[in-house]
Amino acid sequence: MIEGDSLRFLLGAQHCHYEEKGAFTGEIAPTFLSKLTVKYVICGHSERREIFGETDELVHKKVVSVLKNKMIPIVCVGETLEEREAGQTLDKVLNQVRIALHKLAPEDVSALVVAYEPIWAIGTGKTATTSDAQEVCKAIRAEIAVLFGSDTGSKVRIQYGGSVKGANIAELMSQPDIDGALVGGASLDPDEFARIVQYRLH
Repeated sequence: MIEGDSLRFLLGAQHCHYEEKGAFTGEIAPTFLSKLTVKYVICGHSERREIFGETDELVHKKVVSVLKNKMIPIVCVGETLEEREAGQTLDKVLNQVRIALHKLAPEDVSALVVAYEPIWAIGTGKTATTSDAQEVCKAIRAEIAVLFGSDTGSKVRIQYGGSVKGANIAELMSQPDIDGALVGGASLDPDEFARIVQYRLH
């Protein structure tokens, strides 16, 4: 439908299984998504990690499978409120990055998206301060540069997610290491989502 109507959208999926086929009732195969011309797949969203017990290792399997099927993973990483208050934010987030991207080719990492979503800010109305969000996104980019080279570090796209809305999107997007936003609840409100997408016009 999107192709037929020449709409300027790309399809994304919120989840997929890491196996291409098998008896996994209720799951969706990456091969199926690829045939539907899906471009992006979210891997490791905090709700999948918390509610369904997805581990860093499982997220890595999904990332590999998504790349194998010529789609782009949106790799979600983030810390809990307890981890933030204990000063463990960077340790937690960067470890998630290392495991999710383990042994990937630099060219694959250059093409993917990493989304920093502090778990305590999702759906709560709370947002990490702009400086906090920038600090973590900068650390993610620096870690990727160490692991895969400076060129890869500069090319990888890093998003912020966590109560993103029209009122804070411009300030977030002004940060040098934030390339976009992973929008959650605000995407359910057409007017609010339009304000986010068109933030440069306001």
